[in-house]
Amino acid sequence: MTERKKLKIYIPGIKFPSISLTGNYCSLNCAHCGRHYLERMRKPTKKELVNYCINLEREGYTGCLLSGGLDSRLKVPLDRYAAEIREIKRRTSLKLNAHVGFIDESDLEWVKYVDVVSLDFVGDDEVIKRVYKIDRTVKDYLRILDLLSEAGVRVAPHITIGLDFGRISWEYRAIDLLVKYPIDVLVLDVLIPTKGTEMEGLSAPGVEESLEVVRYARERFNGEISIGCMRPLGKWRLDFDKGAVLAGVDRLTNPPRKVIEWAKTVREVEIIYECCVV
Repeated sequence: MTERKKLKIYIPGIKFPSISLTGNYCSLNCAHCGRHYLERMRKPTKKELVNYCINLEREGYTGCLLSGGLDSRLKVPLDRYAAEIREIKRRTSLKLNAHVGFIDESDLEWVKYVDVVSLDFVGDDEVIKRVYKIDRTVKDYLRILDLLSEAGVRVAPHITIGLDFGRISWEYRAIDLLVKYPIDVLVLDVLIPTKGTEMEGLSAPGVEESLEVVRYARERFNGEISIGCMRPLGKWRLDFDKGAVLAGVDRLTNPPRKVIEWAKTVREVEIIYECCVV
């Protein structure tokens, strides 16, 4: 086993909810998502948002993910909630994680109020076109990283292993690109072939093939490696999570109870009821 420090196990659902600021709306219909993941998020209105978050804190929540679908500008329209985000930070101590989409210089005014930006990152132009069906390139993702890094905003890039319809290849290049940035947490998800999407009939990427990406990231990246929320369930998750712990990841989100008990026998374990990038 790779020698690593304490394993932090994150269980966000209890005290760190996800909020969609666009309801179930997204201008895209991505092959892996098809707006499916917006459905399970909480959906306060713009008028309700500040008081909603104040009440979250009163009820013992520690933070939330501000998310939603992309609009016609290919942004999650958080800029239209700038005043509300400022007010939430003024009136609460909630930690705010944000999905942002393809932001630009005009967004630096509000983005400084969130604690961390979770940025889905793809390292191949053709995969971007096949999965997201948008006219964007790897350079556009790197531009966002440059912008936020120069502004001193914490960024936690997310790589979804197997995003290219279950195939694994571009992930290694993505890791090589990201290690050049001042990133303290790199999140690795794994494709879930989701019902109602173009990828519904696919098999999940293989456990061992997925773990090879995890091991590569561990070798190349000096910051903390986190296994994120999105990955297949059942025996797949059980086997993958054990392999990830042995590979030396620092953070593991929503593992099966069996994995938690087993992990305590091989690593010191801390359980945290927050989002894994906080």
